[in-house]
Amino acid sequence: MDFQNRAGSKPGAGALMSHSESNVARRERLRKLALETIDIESDPYFMRNHLGSYECKLCLTLHTNEGSYLAHTQGKKHQTNLARRAARDAKEHENSAPTLARTTPRVKKNVVKIGRPGYKVTKIRDPQTKQFGLLFEITYPEVTDDTKPRHRFMSAYEQHIEAPNSQYQYLLFAAEPYETITFKIQSREVDMRPGRFWSHWDRDTRRFTLQLFFRNPTRATMGGAATGANAIPAGSQINPLNPYIASA
Repeated sequence: MDFQNRAGSKPGAGALMSHSESNVARRERLRKLALETIDIESDPYFMRNHLGSYECKLCLTLHTNEGSYLAHTQGKKHQTNLARRAARDAKEHENSAPTLARTTPRVKKNVVKIGRPGYKVTKIRDPQTKQFGLLFEITYPEVTDDTKPRHRFMSAYEQHIEAPNSQYQYLLFAAEPYETITFKIQSREVDMRPGRFWSHWDRDTRRFTLQLFFRNPTRATMGGAATGANAIPAGSQINPLNPYIASA
């Protein structure tokens, strides 16, 4: 075989490299280039084992020296595994994003108050039980459809506007964007039985109605002392407008 007149050969040069020899030369060039440009210590997949050899934690391959590992990082297998790992991390991040959004604490929104709502308070009395009560009618014309007014009782010691007085309590009504309004009522036990205490929100007229009755205090018998927590003290005068409330 004529080795001097082959296509691509030069006079005085050696024979052309075979395919396997060209692969070896290519890997050697890549190894030298990687040693000059890549910091192997910062590679998260590079690991030295107890035998003194090197491992790729991503591809689970074993290498005898650093050059062999760097040549592996430039190969097709390592690059394919890097792309798969990046795609899996991106998918996990997308799945965890809604969870992080749900665990984010809700920020309290600042609502611009538009003033106090209109209201009407009516004194009522049950003709059968003679219980004294109050009927509250609060109008909220500017509230949204998904807003329902709220109410609660507050003792005199919870508020910091007036000096605490144990003879009174407060009834609060609130609905955004209106200011919270408060009514000062007697500090008596409210009858919470069905039909005695109720509230209703009319979405058509935007009117919130609440009715309450106070429990009647136990009255003193003839020649006997009054009993019960709300008993009228002996010797006190009776208010002519409401015989169930003692007047000073």
